[in-house]
Amino acid sequence: MSHPYQFLTPDVVLDAIADLGLAVDGRITTLSSYENRVYQVMFDDNSSVVAKFYRPARWSQAQIEEEHLFGAQLAQDDIPVVSPMALHQQTLHTLCMEDFVFYYSICPRKGGRAPELDDPEVLSWIGRFLARIHNVGEQSIFKSRPTLNVQTFGYESRDWLVQHNVIPLEVSAQWLSLCNQALTIAQSFLSTNYASLRLHGDCHPGNILWTPLDMPNPGPHFVDLDDARQGPAIQDLWMLQNGGRSDRTRQLSDLLEGYESIRSFNRQELLLIEPLRTLRIIHYSAWLARRQDDPAFAIHFPWFGTPMYWQGQADTLREQIEAMQEPPLIV
Repeated sequence: MSHPYQFLTPDVVLDAIADLGLAVDGRITTLSSYENRVYQVMFDDNSSVVAKFYRPARWSQAQIEEEHLFGAQLAQDDIPVVSPMALHQQTLHTLCMEDFVFYYSICPRKGGRAPELDDPEVLSWIGRFLARIHNVGEQSIFKSRPTLNVQTFGYESRDWLVQHNVIPLEVSAQWLSLCNQALTIAQSFLSTNYASLRLHGDCHPGNILWTPLDMPNPGPHFVDLDDARQGPAIQDLWMLQNGGRSDRTRQLSDLLEGYESIRSFNRQELLLIEPLRTLRIIHYSAWLARRQDDPAFAIHFPWFGTPMYWQGQADTLREQIEAMQEPPLIV
C-alpha cells in the first residue's frame, strides 16, 4: 500500500514552492524530521528557506492555522521563534495530488547548535524566554488544537494500541496492567485544576537552537511548534532536564531562576513532572505504532514492535509508577 510521502518527490516539492512565486534553483536537501517532511531549498541568489510538508491527516487546517497564529504572536513580541512566512497573504498552502492533500509552509532558515544545558546561564536564559512564551500563551486559548491531559495522551494512546493488537501476546497482559496502574496514578495528580495555557508542547533540547555570544542575535531560538497545545506550564520545562535527581534539581533551579524573573510559577506543578513523563512514554509508543506504514519508520525504528521493545516499555512503566510516588523535586 502506498504511503502519501512516497508521492512527495523532490520535483513535486520544488514545483509546489515555485508555484508560490519563489525562485528555486533546483537544489534541495532533506532535513531530519520523523513526523513531517522538511526540506532546505536553495534560490537563485544562493539564499534558502525551509519548506515543511505536514503529515497528511494528522492536523486539520484549523489546527495548523492556530499553530501559525501562535508563532506569529510570539514573533510580534520579539520572541525568537521560527514561524512561517506569509506568502500571498497566507502562511499555510495546499498541495493536492493523487488521493492526498498536503498542507505546507515556508519558513526562514535559521542556524544554531544544541544548547549547553550544563551551563546555568544558558538554562536561565532559556527560562526567561519560556516565561515570555507563556505570557503570550495565556492571552488566549487554542480552540482547535488539543489539550495535554491523561485522556488525550494516556487513555487514547492505550486504547489505540490495544484495539489494533500492536503489543505481542507474551507481553500484552503485563504491559496493560502496568499501563493502567500508571495512568491511574497520573490521573490522581493531573485531576487538580492547574492553569492551562498555550504551550510550545515539545520543548526538548532538539527544538532549541543556540546562537553563540559572538554571533548576531545570540541566545536561544525555538523551532517546531508542531506539538503546540494547551497544558500546564511545567510541560515546557521538564524535558530540559537530564541525569540524576541532583542534576535535575540544579537544572530546574537554573531554569526557574530565569523564568521567575519574568513570570510567576506555581511550584505545585513540580508534582506533575513524573506524571507528564509517564504520559509521554505511553503516547510515544502509540505515536510510533500509528506510523509503521511510513517507509522512513522501518529504517529509523527497526526495533519497534518486538517483544524486547515492549518488555522494555513494561519495565519503564514499572519505574515510572515508583517515580510518581516519590517526593517531587524541591527547588
